[in-house]
Amino acid sequence: MYYIYMLQCTDGTYYTGITPDVCRRMQRHCAGKGAKYTRSHPVASLCALWRTEEKTAAARLEYVIKKRLNREQKISLIAEPTQLATLFPYLEDAAYTYIPDVTLTMCLQGEFHG
Repeated sequence: MYYIYMLQCTDGTYYTGITPDVCRRMQRHCAGKGAKYTRSHPVASLCALWRTEEKTAAARLEYVIKKRLNREQKISLIAEPTQLATLFPYLEDAAYTYIPDVTLTMCLQGEFHG
């Protein structure tokens, strides 16, 4: 199982990544040991989280969000995270499940168990 997540950084920018362990990854980001980007752009919040069974499906969605969406489109996706199939019909062959109500605090405290 893999998770695709969107973070908002303290400067208002967004970061998207994938991980098999959300809590561990959030802890690393917040400790300054995560991605190079989040080391220089500290994490403020977890904005959206999806789950899929396949690593390749997770990587495809991560790529589309990072490389194909502009800031306004990312904000729209965060506002309507269940609309992946509408926004990306070519990804409909993969099953992505939106996981609502997961916060950065929950992850840092180990309260999210996927």
